[in-house]
Amino acid sequence: MNAQFPAFMRPFFAGTVWRKKTSSKVIYLTFDDGPVPEVTPLVLDILDRYGWKATFFNVGDNVRKYPELYQELINRGHQTGNHTFNHLAGFKYSTDEYVSNVRKAAEYIRSNLFRPPHGRITRAQIKALKQDYRIIMWDVITHDYNARLSREQVLKNVTRNLRKGSIVVFHDSVKARNHVLSVLPEAIEFWISNGYTFGLL
Repeated sequence: MNAQFPAFMRPFFAGTVWRKKTSSKVIYLTFDDGPVPEVTPLVLDILDRYGWKATFFNVGDNVRKYPELYQELINRGHQTGNHTFNHLAGFKYSTDEYVSNVRKAAEYIRSNLFRPPHGRITRAQIKALKQDYRIIMWDVITHDYNARLSREQVLKNVTRNLRKGSIVVFHDSVKARNHVLSVLPEAIEFWISNGYTFGLL
């Protein structure tokens, strides 16, 4: 399973950020779909162990249900971003419906960063949202939510495809729990041993 979005398709998403331009060995570590009590606190503990910070793209309804977890992200020095209120795939909704859902999430998530769930967003939705948000896509996706992949395959996704300025996606979700908790420490250790450090978006 490809860890990188096809380069020839990226121009379709003009106005979004796929990778940060930098001459330094910096990784922008991100997490999608939380916060949830079964996974997010454990991810935070792993990050604390290595002194790494990340950007968490939160589902608004999860923040509504677990406001203390959202505050914990902030208290521990991490960034947060909007991931819609109901984890909507943009292609299935009108621009007005989609933007309305993002704004509903914004009632709970204090951030000017946005990532579309599944990376599915139309040009009209991008145009409507980029006035208020920096729309962040990714350079490397781990596929940690895919139970058909082995942990070794997930780890390879974040070691073989890495480059300076990569925006890397893990998930602090129940579906991704086993992979993210087992792979994340090894991924960070690999990055550190290869001279990478973290950056915030």
